[in-house]
Amino acid sequence: MEKIKELYLKYKEIINYLFFGGCTTIVNFISYYIPARIIGIDEIISNVIAWCVSVLFAYITNKLFVFSSKTESLTQTIKEMFSFIFARLFTGVLCDVSLFALMIYVLHINDIVSKITTQVIVVVLNYVLSKLVIFKKKKEV
Repeated sequence: MEKIKELYLKYKEIINYLFFGGCTTIVNFISYYIPARIIGIDEIISNVIAWCVSVLFAYITNKLFVFSSKTESLTQTIKEMFSFIFARLFTGVLCDVSLFALMIYVLHINDIVSKITTQVIVVVLNYVLSKLVIFKKKKEV
């Protein structure tokens, strides 16, 4: 048990990112499935709804549980949040909307298969942007 705890502490950030990334993906899928499959809203509109809901969920979990980001002022928090949203907008437009649309409308790939594919790409890109840009650790003076 001590070895497991030691490994967790060593890889805490990556483990938490993968766990909460998985949770974000579940939130994204549910937020997509309900409007697209139950309500009957267009797939692209449903995908945009899912993206908005999952980005809000991801920001909160990444800030609190993954990167343990501490901001000292409201201005810093707002700047961090907008950086997060901008990065997610970039990956959202690039992969979660454009690539998704290409896959279902041009390549005629099943929407669920397309969703899984785009989510894997989005998770990897989002980690890199979060780690290296948004929640990068400030150097101690």
